[in-house]
Amino acid sequence: MQVPSGTARRLSLALAALVSLFVVSSVLVLVHMREIHARMVEMQARQHAVRSALEVASAIRDTYAHQAHTLILGNDSHLHFYETAASRVSRLTEEMKGQALGPEERAWVEDIERAQRSLDTLFREALLPAVLAGRQEDMEREHGRALGLVSQMEERTDRLVSHFNHSVDAAEARVAELQSSAFQWTLFFLVGAPLLAMGVGVYIVRSVARPVARLREGAARLAAGDMHARIDITTPDEFGELARQFNAMTAALREHQERLVQSEKLAGIGRLAAGVAHEINNPLTVILGYVGMMKKKAEGNLREDLQVIEDEAVRSRDIVEDLLALSRPLPAEPEPVDLRALCEEVVERLRQGGQLGAVTVDVEGEARTAGHLTKLRQVVLNLMRNAVDACGETGRVRVRLVQTEKGAEVHVEDTGPGLSVTARERLFEPFFTTKPSGTGLGLAISQSIVQAHGGNLEAAAGTGPGAHFTVWLPATSQGRA
Repeated sequence: MQVPSGTARRLSLALAALVSLFVVSSVLVLVHMREIHARMVEMQARQHAVRSALEVASAIRDTYAHQAHTLILGNDSHLHFYETAASRVSRLTEEMKGQALGPEERAWVEDIERAQRSLDTLFREALLPAVLAGRQEDMEREHGRALGLVSQMEERTDRLVSHFNHSVDAAEARVAELQSSAFQWTLFFLVGAPLLAMGVGVYIVRSVARPVARLREGAARLAAGDMHARIDITTPDEFGELARQFNAMTAALREHQERLVQSEKLAGIGRLAAGVAHEINNPLTVILGYVGMMKKKAEGNLREDLQVIEDEAVRSRDIVEDLLALSRPLPAEPEPVDLRALCEEVVERLRQGGQLGAVTVDVEGEARTAGHLTKLRQVVLNLMRNAVDACGETGRVRVRLVQTEKGAEVHVEDTGPGLSVTARERLFEPFFTTKPSGTGLGLAISQSIVQAHGGNLEAAAGTGPGAHFTVWLPATSQGRA
């Protein structure tokens, strides 16, 4: 399973934050609305209970009124009305049992129910017979008992009404509280969602849109031919990785372009040299021949002048040979080369030629490669000769050989004055030299030979005084003919 990228995670988190705010706010509002609905239902039930309690109170008064009329009239003409009212009290009391919620309310309803049964028994078994028999004393006594039961029922009914009204007030207060809370959450969502969306937008612009714009700008600069274009994105995500890959790509393109320009330049010089070498060498040969014959007969100042002519003619011939070296292809097949033996051979050749003087040359390490011995000898000879010349009369040249898995490295370091930044940038250009004498073709030819082997030659800033040249050669020849 592919792991989400850093940008995908950030966008997912930002979207999740917006969705979470919406979900949380919506859930809270829905919970409040549900509770408001429940409280409204409860309030309606309690209001209905209040009406039921008031109806019970009214029915109780009707029952007592019909009992009173029976006493006043002294007959049973209101018995039917009494029975209707008593039945209504029983029915309403039974209905109110289902509306009573707590044990206290249910106890009050049961008190009313018991008092109603006692009142009905008193009326039927004591009060009504006393009325029909005309027993005034019994009538007054039973009427007092009936009045006490009615008062008890009315007191219980008043308690129920008061308790029910209090429940209604509490439900109304809770509904108002829930409505206020729901309004606050809705307002928070309406204000917070745009603010969070703006924050997410700014975050996306900074973490996504801005890097994309920088990448687009860098690509446009590269497309316009700016090989020094760089993208400065250092974030540890795919944009930072893409920027690093882009910078590496531009560096590689720049290096390849420089190599191509250098190769084309050297190839052009080589083709020119090959075209004119014959025309130049023939006159030089004639000049050297005549100068040699004239030197045999000349004496004094004339002989010195002829020597100057001969030296300059030889120098011209060497320049032509160096130019021809740029156009000569490598031998067809590479061969194993022991770089340690090659370096020691070059040191011995310089010593025998008297070019070392008091300069010390140390060769360290072992390395092997596959290449063309003569060409590689020319590279090492050019580098060591330059190092010895840079050291002056005394100094030290250190040659380090390093064998790696990918190839071999030859490091040539000297204790001379070193190279300036400007000189390092132009060092491998044909005819550029920092010495008072020389053609300025040695390093250009050396670089051409090394690149033809599939390697690289570069001048680095040394860790101390002097210059530091590094030759890297692949383990097997990857050169071109």
